[in-house]
Amino acid sequence: MKREVVRTRSFANDATNFIVEKTGVALAERDEFRIALSGGNTPRAVYHELAKRKLPWDKTLITFGDERCVPPQDAESNFKMANETLLKPAGVPVSSVLRMRGEIVPSDAASKYQAQLDALAAERGEPIYQHDLILLGLGDDGHTASLFPGTAALEETSRRIVANYIPKFESWRLTFTFPLIFAARAVCFLVGANKDPKLIERIFSGDESLPAARVDKNARAATWILAEPT
Repeated sequence: MKREVVRTRSFANDATNFIVEKTGVALAERDEFRIALSGGNTPRAVYHELAKRKLPWDKTLITFGDERCVPPQDAESNFKMANETLLKPAGVPVSSVLRMRGEIVPSDAASKYQAQLDALAAERGEPIYQHDLILLGLGDDGHTASLFPGTAALEETSRRIVANYIPKFESWRLTFTFPLIFAARAVCFLVGANKDPKLIERIFSGDESLPAARVDKNARAATWILAEPT
């Protein structure tokens, strides 16, 4: 595992610059950039800034690390947030976006999404779909994507996408699993200034009761962009 920590008072700008840099590397090496977006509130400002940059969206393939099991027009939808802040403003082609279908039966949605990624991997001769960059958030309980402490998805070793029941919300989520996340060339945690520093310390010390710590330990390259109070 290779970890880089960036502490910044220019969170959106620095995070966007990092994504643009990764885009350039991927395009130079493979003429394609594969990025997975994170949901929640923290990435909003990053997506707004990213939408202003002139990127070759026709050579970009956008996936989602997790999704709530709601229709795409629902206020809770990660797709809705990304669509309003990034996809529409940047004019990203529909063909460049693979949406998780939160409006259908969760297990079916997970199977369909995995099949899409598996087909893309097979076209490229890969045993598992390999993202250039996966953006991840961090919950107060140490969850990332929709890999929550104590949930079944943490034990998955073969499937790349699963429907994961979250007891504290009494709801289902669709999520990348560890095998898919670990296969990425790089992951980037986007963490807001209000996050408890003690939680970050636990993750960096390797507390594997926290799903984010397992990603930090096993990812090929993990960058943490930590917003500091302005």
